[in-house]
Amino acid sequence: MGMTYIDGSVRGPEGRSASVRFLVDSGATYTLLPQGTWRDIGLTPKRSVTFTLADGFTIARDVGECHITLPQGESHTPVILGAPGDEALLGVVTLEILGLVLNPFTRELQPMRMLLV
Repeated sequence: MGMTYIDGSVRGPEGRSASVRFLVDSGATYTLLPQGTWRDIGLTPKRSVTFTLADGFTIARDVGECHITLPQGESHTPVILGAPGDEALLGVVTLEILGLVLNPFTRELQPMRMLLV
């Protein structure tokens, strides 16, 4: 199984922005921004959430909100405010907000089938 990366940008509440190279992680709930990035664009915590890692270990991280732009679209999204050493991840909530899904065979982002039933 390969890894998929995508270049995008994020913008904070005061208009400061940064370019980010995200690892697309279809197993991650929220998108994660490295500590330097979220501080540079002026994000602040809105709440704290406890997350379970793949090995079963749990960690608490603050969550904020930012505007994200990818080649496939842009929107407002919740983001984990990363700690030192955390890398940028693009999670499922952001993908769904943008109407995108990771194709597991081609490892590419594509529009999701939107149902209104």
